[in-house]
Amino acid sequence: MHDLIRTNDPVLISFVESLMRDAGIGCMVADSGMSILEGSVGVIPRRILVDPAMAAQARRILIDAGLEEELRPWNDRDTSA
Repeated sequence: MHDLIRTNDPVLISFVESLMRDAGIGCMVADSGMSILEGSVGVIPRRILVDPAMAAQARRILIDAGLEEELRPWNDRDTSA
């Protein structure tokens, strides 16, 4: 999976999920269950992941939405999940 964004901002996560859904791009929010372990203090950011085949299109959508500064650096070998 391609790591698009890491954040603790639930509004940003919801917005990105909405953008991906509208574009027909499946995405997954990883590490959302970690809040139970960390005590909800927001130490561990949530990761928004997409299929590597859709990563370029997903990144373009986020850039067009003004979220370029939120994007993780591009890494063709990123397969973290």
